[in-house]
Amino acid sequence: MLGRVLDESYSTEVRHRVTLLTVARACANACFRFAPPFLATIATGQGVTLDRIGTALAVTELSGLGSPLTARLGDRMQRRTALSLGLVMVGAGALSAAASTNVWWFALSLMVLAQSKVLFDLGLGAWISDRVPFERRGRVMALTETSWAAGLLVGVTAMGLVTAATNWRMGYVLGAVAVLGLAVAVRTLLPADHHSAAHERREAAKSGQMPAEGWLVIGGIFCLMFATQCLFVTFGSWLKDHFGLTDTGVSAVVFGLGFAELFSSLSSARFVDHWGKERATVIGAGLMIPSSLLLALAHGHLLPGLLALVIAIGAFEFAVVSSFPITTELIPGSPARGMALAFACGTLGRAGASLVATRTYTDHGMAWPSVLCAVFAVGTVLAVGRYRHVRANR
Repeated sequence: MLGRVLDESYSTEVRHRVTLLTVARACANACFRFAPPFLATIATGQGVTLDRIGTALAVTELSGLGSPLTARLGDRMQRRTALSLGLVMVGAGALSAAASTNVWWFALSLMVLAQSKVLFDLGLGAWISDRVPFERRGRVMALTETSWAAGLLVGVTAMGLVTAATNWRMGYVLGAVAVLGLAVAVRTLLPADHHSAAHERREAAKSGQMPAEGWLVIGGIFCLMFATQCLFVTFGSWLKDHFGLTDTGVSAVVFGLGFAELFSSLSSARFVDHWGKERATVIGAGLMIPSSLLLALAHGHLLPGLLALVIAIGAFEFAVVSSFPITTELIPGSPARGMALAFACGTLGRAGASLVATRTYTDHGMAWPSVLCAVFAVGTVLAVGRYRHVRANR
């Protein structure tokens, strides 16, 4: 289905397999994204406070610091193996989370889930980079990034409705079953890499080094992930505490946010290669600033607060989707290592925000997490804007 968006200048393999890989990633993303909107429900189920489970989530996010090691492992694998193994381990992490009896078991399960999704994501980015030139890569990566929105729109919403009908553990079970089924499909339907191509990638990866300005991109992604996590780990509690929404109501909001993300991903697919990856990233992060400040001012009112939240999350999605092709070129010859560095620093951003934003929300309400979102979005605009300037003057 998604392959119809790509013309015949893209390879037959890319056009025929992009839908399967996007659906698989959507299910993995749903498992990964399920916890933040339902953090209050999970905290109640585990018998702990919101700020304590927020601390556990922050520790979980730190597992992403292992992404560079995962990238090295992935570079030594067939792309098909990395993709299918990543999905299997995501399913195992989700089942472990469902079976957890305390907050630290739950946190360890999410660490396994998160790092397994990194293996899949890096494998997918490298698979695309092997087959699509950089100047046309933005469109394909943006199409696969609709999985981030679809994971929220369809996956997390479905898991949330199951949670409302039963409990949050069954929500994870649903996600695990879907991911494991798709692992079988990917292993069965995706062709193996040619041995010669894999050898060339490994040899190129030995000598590739990231230029100094690449750290500007890494820093910008750190700020971008910190900014959005400030909203993701608090908006569910905000809706429950201030407006009395149930898990079903939060699921409905999640569904709406998914539409915003899907629109942003498709917009990025249309414009990112034409506008330029850096410029598109700056535009998305720039839109986060006024929208999150509006949320800080209007957090006591449901409709304007929700509107600001939807715009901020949609703007983030446009920015992050536009930034991913940049990371594949940070280290010549090794797209997975460049993406892994970005993931690792993005992990630090999410971990810091999970800790700071939940405590700030507990002490002061929704206004301050929203202000933090705006501040760190400014950081992304400055860092990526500077990177674009440096590259343009070379």
